[in-house]
Amino acid sequence: MNRPATVTDLATFGTQELAGFDVSGKEIAIARVGDAFYAFGDTCTHQGCSLSDGRLEATTVTCPCHGSQFDVTTGEVVRGPAREPVASYPVRLEGHALQVEV
Repeated sequence: MNRPATVTDLATFGTQELAGFDVSGKEIAIARVGDAFYAFGDTCTHQGCSLSDGRLEATTVTCPCHGSQFDVTTGEVVRGPAREPVASYPVRLEGHALQVEV
């Protein structure tokens, strides 16, 4: 059974839309879309670049290396060259703490 891990608090996350974290040894990106938060694997499945260094537009993150795009709500590939999705993780706000189940 996966346990939620506290990743950061809202004050530290601040006004960022996209940030990367090490969560229990896994590289996880968290995206803020409006009032919702989504957690997904931070490593692009094409060449291993960090998605949290990419660009977020609505619910799509674009990898900074080769332009692969992923849906942050599901981890699914929107546009290649990546072919494999990234993992998607449940995220919740507990008080002022962002928690991810990994």
